[in-house]
Amino acid sequence: MYKALVACRAGMGSSLLLKIKVDQVIKENNYPIETEHGNLDSLVGYEGDLLITMEDLADELQDQVKYALGVRNIVDKEEIKEKLEQFLQKSQ
Repeated sequence: MYKALVACRAGMGSSLLLKIKVDQVIKENNYPIETEHGNLDSLVGYEGDLLITMEDLADELQDQVKYALGVRNIVDKEEIKEKLEQFLQKSQ
């Protein structure tokens, strides 16, 4: 089971909406990923497998986490699915 942090700069509305959509995609496709929600402060000491965030923020943080997944449209489940599948393929 992979551990993912869904976060944005403030940890408010946008990342919470993204977490809801990510959880829907995970459930619909039975992906082995557990998510938690937070903000950038949550990265301190974070040892999970994956950071899921907005595309611009993922670019900034890619050196600070094992894998940063950036989403352009946080309500686009097809984009989320495609990027989660890329992560799962690279992680095998």
